[in-house]
Amino acid sequence: MSEQFDRARLLRRAGGAAAAAAVLAGRAEGAPESFLRSHPRWRFVFVNHATTNPFFVPTRYGIQDACSLFGVDYEWTGSKRSDVREMVSAMRRAVQGGADGIAVSIIDPVAFNTLTATALARHIPVVSYNADGGRGNVRYAYVGQDLYQSGLKFGSRIVELVPAGDVYLFIATPGQLNIQPRVDGALDAVRDSGKPIHVHVVATGADVVRERKKVEATYLAHRHLRGMFAVDGGSTQAVADVMRRHGLHRKGVHAGGYDLLPGTLESVAAGRLDFTIDQQPYLQGLLPIQQLFLYRYSGGLVSPADTNTGLKFVTRRNVGRYLTTRSRYEGSSSAREYPVSSGR
Repeated sequence: MSEQFDRARLLRRAGGAAAAAAVLAGRAEGAPESFLRSHPRWRFVFVNHATTNPFFVPTRYGIQDACSLFGVDYEWTGSKRSDVREMVSAMRRAVQGGADGIAVSIIDPVAFNTLTATALARHIPVVSYNADGGRGNVRYAYVGQDLYQSGLKFGSRIVELVPAGDVYLFIATPGQLNIQPRVDGALDAVRDSGKPIHVHVVATGADVVRERKKVEATYLAHRHLRGMFAVDGGSTQAVADVMRRHGLHRKGVHAGGYDLLPGTLESVAAGRLDFTIDQQPYLQGLLPIQQLFLYRYSGGLVSPADTNTGLKFVTRRNVGRYLTTRSRYEGSSSAREYPVSSGR
């Protein structure tokens, strides 16, 4: 039986030749009817660990765009300073307030477990984003970077850049699960390389000003270091500032880190940082809304699915696109436009 016959039979089952003609006409016009039908205006709550951090600007744009697309609302809450107690309180309010879905950055391995189970028992879907917690958490799905695998690739890049010597690895909040797995992966990658690289992990704290002072103090105390790298956006920009101030790249010191803060991108372009890593923060906002919406819209038949938002190394070769383009996708513009404009 030919493939053409099979397709024709399927079209007949779907409503005959008239239905097929209507579908083809819709495609030709380029304006197919939306699949959405009237539905409640659901409210989804995002519980975040750094509510005012510039990293999450594109995340919030992704949330806003998804809410506009699906006709739902959102609430942005949590903690400004990675305070787990504040986050747990915010999540408890969401559960008690009857949120229609919750997206939470699970930065602690156990603190959110009970609330997650309570929410699911009340038929409130829960997904994690940006950080995924421990195995005891029964959230439906995780949306974000595979943090340990990201750390492995990060560490492999360090090994490529630094043949030997002391390397300092900066982390804002050691132990918190949005960034600690990156450190773990990097340490494993360096160890597995067999190179005589000695990695020292340094906590910088969540305050941007103090982060820079900590990075600079570390350099001044260890002027013979061969590399400075960071696993969070604030520490990465601090490394970039210290590299610039002391002209360290000209002295053979290598550096790199994470995220797309303006100072970080400019430092990559200037050669002060060898790389930074893009983890697609826009998708970490858009996809949780999409998944929570479809769960509600389908009556639970479409379950949220784990989604790795990936890893992209931004280097001097490809940073130009980030610097010359203003867009919601990396937080440099609030404008909704197509095509995305170039030039700043």
